[in-house]
Parts: sequence; C-alpha cells; structure tokens
Amino acid sequence: MSDYLRELFSLHGRRALVTGGSSGIGYAIAEALGRAGADIVIAARRQAELDKAAARLREHGVTVSTIGADLGDRAGVQRICDTAGDIDILVNNAGNNIRKPMADLTVDDYESTLAVNFTAPYLLGQHFGPKMAGRGWGRVINIGSQQSISAFGDSGAYGAAKAAVTGLTRSQAEAWSADGVCVNTIIPGFVLTPLTAAAQAIPGRVEALAARHMVGRNGLPEDFAGAAVFLAGDASAFVTGQMLFVDGGFSVH
Repeated sequence: MSDYLRELFSLHGRRALVTGGSSGIGYAIAEALGRAGADIVIAARRQAELDKAAARLREHGVTVSTIGADLGDRAGVQRICDTAGDIDILVNNAGNNIRKPMADLTVDDYESTLAVNFTAPYLLGQHFGPKMAGRGWGRVINIGSQQSISAFGDSGAYGAAKAAVTGLTRSQAEAWSADGVCVNTIIPGFVLTPLTAAAQAIPGRVEALAARHMVGRNGLPEDFAGAAVFLAGDASAFVTGQMLFVDGGFSVH
C-alpha cells in the first residue's frame, strides 16, 4: 500500500467496538476494521459465537477482545460501557427483528425491538461520543435498514426503530462533529445474514428481492467492508450526518 492510501485508510492506533460483531454484517465490519489496523472489541449475546468470531479474526492477524452482553438489556449495555475501554470507532450493528403483522405486535415485541435497535445505540453513543469529542477524534457508524426510509412487510417495530436510528445519527453528528467526531448511517439492501433467515425461508422471496437490486443479487456481509473502513477513518473527515446506501441500488426504484 502506498503512503498516500495508508494515510487515507489506515486505522492503526484506533480501537473499534462493534456490537453484534460475532456474525453477519457485524463480523464483516469487525474483520475489515481489524485488517485495516484497528484493535477490535466485539460484543454480542452468545459467548460461544463470540469466541468463534474472535478466533477467525485472529487468523487474519487482528487484535481482538470480546464482551458477552445482551444489547436489549440495560445491564448488558452498561457492561459494555464499563469494560470496553477507550473507543475511537463505535459501530452500532446489533439488531433483532420480530416479524409479525403490525396488528399482532405486542408491547413486549415493541419494547424488545426498540431496546436493541435504538436504545442501545443511543446509550452507547451517550457514553462514548462525548469521550471521543473530548479527545478531538472519533467515528460512529450506525447500521440502518431499508426501513429507515420505506416500509417493508411484517416488521413494523423494527422499521420504526431503524427510522429513528437515522434521526439519532443526525443528532449525534450535530452534537459532536465540530469536535472531530463524524457520525453516519450505513443503509444495507437485503443481505443474506442470520437476521434475515425468516424472510429467506419464504419460497421465492430471496429470488424476488435479488431481482429488485439493480446489481441483480442480494447483499453479502463482505459487501460492507469498504464502506466501513472509509467511514471509520480519516478519509471521511468531511462526511457526517449522512446515510450511505450500500444496497446494490435497492432503494433507487
């Protein structure tokens, strides 16, 4: 790599926290940031899955530690805040999606969905964002959804939470960008991950969604590596408060 590209994209000396980092998009982002030089902390509910992900990351030469925590539980979020250490790059990726017709969603469904997808990013931002601002540099990458901008069947609470995440991104950017903290949202298309397994199980659904993407296929976790490295480093110093669509053209038509 040339010195020019290294200055633009290297994350050496940075420390990144990726929630939901044991699988799917979260793991792919953790690997990308780690291979770009950052020390990585991954947080998720299942320690066994975290251990497997950490082993894979170490095979790529990534320095990684893990935190077992349920992002839907305030105590779990607090555990992350208490043990993650100084964080330069926060990636709010952990999510859940309870797929039911809107009228069938219970209060518990709503509250558990909002807790993971919106409240946890808010609380982690409130903890780490001011500390980044105090050091004069930081990055927050929130993971949104096509439902940040449009409806998508049978996941109404999730859609509300993901729409809220884009508003949170703008508010965080307004609060901290002047102190060197850039905050942005990545908007995926339909991505083949464990989170979308229920939708993938519907006959014909995967093929129909692939056809809707302009590139003619559904997304894969590794499709988010480049965008994450860009938004996590110095190359994105003039990009904040934005939605970056990494969706194969899904949202355009």
